[in-house]
Amino acid sequence: FQEQAMMKTMSGGKCNLNVPAKNSYRMVVLGASRVGKSSIVSRFLNGRFDDQYTPTIEDFHRKVYNIRGDMYQLDILDTSGNHPFPAMRRLSILTGDVFILVFSLDNRESFDEVKRLQKQILEVKSCLKNKTKESADLPMVICGNKNDHSEIFRKVRSDEGEKLVSSDENCAYFEVSAKKNTNVDEMFYVLFSMAKLPHEMSPALHRKISIQYGDTFQQKPFRMRRVKDMDAYGMISPFARRPSVNSDLKYIKSKVLREGQSREREKCTIQ
Repeated sequence: FQEQAMMKTMSGGKCNLNVPAKNSYRMVVLGASRVGKSSIVSRFLNGRFDDQYTPTIEDFHRKVYNIRGDMYQLDILDTSGNHPFPAMRRLSILTGDVFILVFSLDNRESFDEVKRLQKQILEVKSCLKNKTKESADLPMVICGNKNDHSEIFRKVRSDEGEKLVSSDENCAYFEVSAKKNTNVDEMFYVLFSMAKLPHEMSPALHRKISIQYGDTFQQKPFRMRRVKDMDAYGMISPFARRPSVNSDLKYIKSKVLREGQSREREKCTIQ
């Protein structure tokens, strides 16, 4: 995010896409190590699954959409399961708009971690909400991954996951398999619906476009000779870089000050 920016720009090669700030969102994926966070993100971005495990430090991705002629931007923050820097995790929460909390159905400890994360997100966001006087909801999906494994390996019952979301209409529970691509599209559809974002941002509801079509991508109406007309297109930015910590801090600061809050007033603690 860019503080007080009226437009978001994605540049790469000859592609220069302008997205209104009001249509720019950040999705934060949190959970313990080895639960499949990056696999779910990979399914969302390119429909692929990699059997090889590679520990995530922090990965940043960006997807830009042209939906019925309007431009949208979704930044995806795939966080580390080890959380070596608690202040960074809190900053990720502060700047997030929608959340996916992932645990493994065969790992009780990862479920306990999701319960801690859910509580932390609600506390951190409540602090920011009180200072900005925002009334926005907090869309969140709790995701039990690896439901393709045999039931004999299950350590978390379905009703335990459902209990975590039972009192919040902006929180949903899904059991998925990133490996088999089970319930992944449905999960994103519900998440975007709760966030009041276009349904077409879901992986199965838009046409995937290559970066080579970037200049044509933003035109209204969007037309290409080799692609049939439809209402929604999505394109992954191969050049996206995570905004700096300083930019994120300024973004949060500007949100607070924009509501007339004094600089001397107590701020949300991020460490």
